[in-house]
Amino acid sequence: MQISQQIIGQLRRKRLFIASIVAALVLILTLTLRFCEEKKHIEQQSQQFASNAIQRFVRLFSPLEVAANNTVGLVGLKCNDIRFLLNEKISAMQTVRAILLVDNDRIYCSSVFGDQSLNFSESYPELAVNNQRMLLSVDDFLIKGSPVLLLWTASSLDNRSGILQVINIELMSHYLLEPALPWVERAVFNVGGKSLEYGNPLIENTRPAEDEVSYQQVSLRYPFSITLYGPAPTRLALLTLPSQLPLALLLSLLTGYIVWLATANRMSFSWQISYGLSAREFMVYCQPLIDSRTGDCDGIELLLRWHNPRQGWIPPDLFIPLAERHNLIAPLTRFVLNETVRHLPQLPQCANFHIAINVAASHFHNRAIISDLQKLWWSANPLPRLMVELTERDALPLMDQSVVAQLQQSGIRVAIDDFGTGHSSLSYLKTLSPDVLKLDKIFTAAIGTDAINATVTEMVISLAQRLHIRLVAEGVETAEQASYLCQHGVDTLQGYYYARPMPLEMFPAWLARHQASLTD
Repeated sequence: MQISQQIIGQLRRKRLFIASIVAALVLILTLTLRFCEEKKHIEQQSQQFASNAIQRFVRLFSPLEVAANNTVGLVGLKCNDIRFLLNEKISAMQTVRAILLVDNDRIYCSSVFGDQSLNFSESYPELAVNNQRMLLSVDDFLIKGSPVLLLWTASSLDNRSGILQVINIELMSHYLLEPALPWVERAVFNVGGKSLEYGNPLIENTRPAEDEVSYQQVSLRYPFSITLYGPAPTRLALLTLPSQLPLALLLSLLTGYIVWLATANRMSFSWQISYGLSAREFMVYCQPLIDSRTGDCDGIELLLRWHNPRQGWIPPDLFIPLAERHNLIAPLTRFVLNETVRHLPQLPQCANFHIAINVAASHFHNRAIISDLQKLWWSANPLPRLMVELTERDALPLMDQSVVAQLQQSGIRVAIDDFGTGHSSLSYLKTLSPDVLKLDKIFTAAIGTDAINATVTEMVISLAQRLHIRLVAEGVETAEQASYLCQHGVDTLQGYYYARPMPLEMFPAWLARHQASLTD
């Protein structure tokens, strides 16, 4: 019982360990997935912000470019003649602070101040010489010191004539670059190496703070880019994990509980037995049966042993009752029969040699034992005789008792195992008419030590002799017990005094040594 509790406890601990590991993995995996999703979401939000900002600026510059192309035809005309027309266009566009006309590298007309005479190449070499289309600069005319964006549209191949639009970029950036917290803290408009940041009226280079990362996206249509600064997506995603923990914990506990339930069968002892059969973890042992008169070995009892690599050696007293309880005893019996047939060539080939196997009462139901014997035993045409041992503790229904008679008619001996330990000894003798009684080892152990059980032993021996039933004594461990049983006429002896249970393949070697010792 203690070993049983230990093994079952080990299985439960293993189930708990597996369920805990799975739950922990689910928790880690869930939080990792949520972290990755949140990080990806933050990165997508930043990219989307930059894309939207670029699209908004493009929608701002597109009509200005169209208006500039429509105004190019005014270049070269007198300033006084076209100044009213220029102001009319400014009023229509609203975002333009002033329009300058350039002809032959000379800024000669301003929509605000009228006639001008400034060298274009010297004033704006980036536009005239470097052929840039845009320039971030500072307004030196209307609102001095305020940032403006110059949009240059050339009308000549030498890039010395054209339309220069002065755009109120500070006002536009205030509406188009408003940060989207928490993933975008700062938004910057870049042109030609100069930058204008939201909320900062100065045109200056920008750098990320120590705890910030930057992301830049370039316009494909106009020469500007948008730079975003904000916390690292990894840090923001980590900050969201505490809010994800309750759901992840609930999911992990639910998964762990499902695994606990799912492993109930797989890690149960019944599953272990089924797996042990398929993995050939079971082995067939045998213990010799000794003729009390001659000392010869006239048979063997087959015993099932189980070496579980996960638990070690499992006692038969533990797995046999569990196998009976879970309807797995018949597969175990078939395994024993198969192994016995496989080793028949190594066993004595004579009709006087008998092989005893234990068969549970449930195996008699619906003549299942007869069906199995036809398929596995009789089909092999064995010379040794088979003896079926039915334990007295098993309740054999009346309808299955007829199977016993069929076995006896087929030449198979029927024995009652552990005789004297159950509650139906006499009724079994009457209804089953057994060929052999196996005296339980507790009565053998009482010889010379326990007067009451010794008396019962003598009564059982006398009863078997009067009914002409052969008697086998189990558990013979001393010479005194063997002598006593021989003197009282017990037919067959079995126990450690003669041989311990051994693997079936080792029996031929033991038998040769035993026969040699009898002739010495």
